[in-house]
Amino acid sequence: MPSETPGPLLLFTFFLTTFLLYSQPISTVASPDPAFSQSSGTDYIRSSCGATLYPEICYTSLSRYASAVKQSPSRLARVAIGVSLSRARRLAAYVSNLTRHEDFGGDHRATAALHDCLSNMGDAVDEMSGSLKQMRKVGAAGLSAESFQFQMSNVQTWMSAALTDEETCTDGFEDVADGAVKTEVCNRVADAKKFTSNALALVNTFAAAGTP
Repeated sequence: MPSETPGPLLLFTFFLTTFLLYSQPISTVASPDPAFSQSSGTDYIRSSCGATLYPEICYTSLSRYASAVKQSPSRLARVAIGVSLSRARRLAAYVSNLTRHEDFGGDHRATAALHDCLSNMGDAVDEMSGSLKQMRKVGAAGLSAESFQFQMSNVQTWMSAALTDEETCTDGFEDVADGAVKTEVCNRVADAKKFTSNALALVNTFAAAGTP
């Protein structure tokens, strides 16, 4: 077969896939602390996860970051957002791939639902990214109480919007006939929503504490 020069879409897909495979949700790596007990860190995460709707998912997804979190509600909320963002990015990439390759046999409602879902997931990714950037500013030294409350209000608003966008993602499928693609998309979105819900709960707990 004759060789062809990869088009822009193929190159974009390659770079997006490479990024998702090798990127990590948490950019901050804590230095080893000889006085820190790993068990105390995981105990803190388990206790904090009790405030979420899905405590077991919360604990299993965040306990691996115990050495970075230590017993900091700020770090825990930031890590939770990062994990949720990673899940949302993978879901957006999955839905994007479906919009290019899935054939619904002329079912325009299914096609429209998939594209709407992709748009909603893109918004959710942007909102979580903004939340993560804002959380990094919250950790700055010398932050006033007023500034803390303002910045945390932004994080809460964006994370709430991200959860709403994920919920809206599957609304369009309500009028679509049942099938493998619909089931898989809805299941993956439901899974991503649990991580976002947990992250929002931990953000709310941190915000309620009133201190950076």
